[in-house]
Amino acid sequence: QVQLVESGGGLVQAGGSLRLSCAASGTISSINAMGWYRQAPGKQREFVALITSGGSTNYADSVKGRFTISRDNAKNTVYLQMNSLKPEDTAVYYCNANLVSVTFRYLENWGQGTLVTASS
Repeated sequence: QVQLVESGGGLVQAGGSLRLSCAASGTISSINAMGWYRQAPGKQREFVALITSGGSTNYADSVKGRFTISRDNAKNTVYLQMNSLKPEDTAVYYCNANLVSVTFRYLENWGQGTLVTASS
């Protein structure tokens, strides 16, 4: 069984910063890509950022230059540093991981979500 546990959400004024963390645990053999998605009230879940096991990154246009994704492979943890937050960044942020279990199953797991609110 695999779990993704997020932390770091909260309330911040527009222009401020937050850092999200997501730790993967359980019967994991290896983790391929890890990423962040978000869902604002009344909207569909959307892609935010992704990082591969080799460190290559990809970002949504709306967050480029403001958000930075990174990972610590030894800790099975992915981070999202969010700077210059805007009210439109307000959403529940979800961690996502594509991984291989110890029984060699390919899995896609999601975290429970953490709320980020940027007030104007």
